[in-house]
Amino acid sequence: MTDCNGQAHIPVLLAQVIDGLHVQAEGIYMDCTFGRGGHTRAILERLGPRGRVVAIDRDPAAVTSGRALMAEDARVHVEHANFDRVAAVAAAHAVAGRVDGMLFDLGVSSPQLDDAARGFGFRDDGPLDMRMDPSVGESAAEWLARADVDDIIRVLRSYGEERQAKRIARAIVAARAEQPIESTRQLANVVEAALGRSGGRRHPATRTFQAIRIHVNAELAALDSALEQVPEILAVGGRLAVVSFHSLEDRRVKRFMRTRSRAPSAPKGMPVVPDAPPPPFRIVGRAIRASADEVRANPRARSAVLRVAERRA
Repeated sequence: MTDCNGQAHIPVLLAQVIDGLHVQAEGIYMDCTFGRGGHTRAILERLGPRGRVVAIDRDPAAVTSGRALMAEDARVHVEHANFDRVAAVAAAHAVAGRVDGMLFDLGVSSPQLDDAARGFGFRDDGPLDMRMDPSVGESAAEWLARADVDDIIRVLRSYGEERQAKRIARAIVAARAEQPIESTRQLANVVEAALGRSGGRRHPATRTFQAIRIHVNAELAALDSALEQVPEILAVGGRLAVVSFHSLEDRRVKRFMRTRSRAPSAPKGMPVVPDAPPPPFRIVGRAIRASADEVRANPRARSAVLRVAERRA
């Protein structure tokens, strides 16, 4: 599959996601991270003429790709929005409480990573932007230009789980005093100079780039907000499927599903909670990871984890 710029994009865990959503021909589905539409297209293949997909994405390039699909298939509608507005989008399309499946495919898509102009990676040099929606908010370069050393340490530790956060933060502050850090290669070189190369497969700047990207886009706060909105959107029997790519995301998804699939705890001394309603979700199966064959075909699937839960009465 290619996007509107001809870039290859391989949806991760595609068959497992479609199985997890348990797609019904007449169902209503929300793809909350449209990307380049790989999952949406697979859902549409299983829908009948009365089925619907409402998709959203915060990336204008993804929305452009989605609107091309809308011109081909009247069953799909794509909105430009962050997924923390998913309840508002569902209400606008009159599907709140009627949705049979919701998908969140988290992280950065292949076209975003491969486009040096977006600033998500450092394989090729590009402007240090990292915004999912380049028209909104502060770029990574702008944030790094003003953040103090303690802010940088906090972000690297919290969102990159970077053990060397203090050393990297000090190196960034020292480097920007000599010259503004405005490109991806500059930042990667600063981190590499601070830490050195261990000879491992992963570049030493990987965690730094992840942390700054998560911070610039407020990704974890958006995920928490979106998950809280899911119960009011799904129909009884509707499925929630979430693909995560790092532990910070997956822990949040796992906690959300576990918490809402357990009955409330009884007060001390009581065997059960009086008149307690059943938990709103049940977990469907175990966490699913990509097979060795999929990882060989698409190395970006290596860290993917799929979790599925079903809305109960």
